[in-house]
Amino acid sequence: MTTYAWQKSSYCAQGESCVHISATSRTIHLTESADPTQAILSATPSAFGALLRTLKASPRQG
Repeated sequence: MTTYAWQKSSYCAQGESCVHISATSRTIHLTESADPTQAILSATPSAFGALLRTLKASPRQG
């Protein structure tokens, strides 16, 4: 099993549900601390950058 060096999002308060990221030069890994399955989303840096640009450009809902 691979061990990742996780870093908690700076937007996370003291709650149980936080996004964590682990990155290498080739892969970005994301997980959410409250997910009981401990699923990990992996993406290339360019795909992750595209996701962030899309999220930033999207109008906020709610």
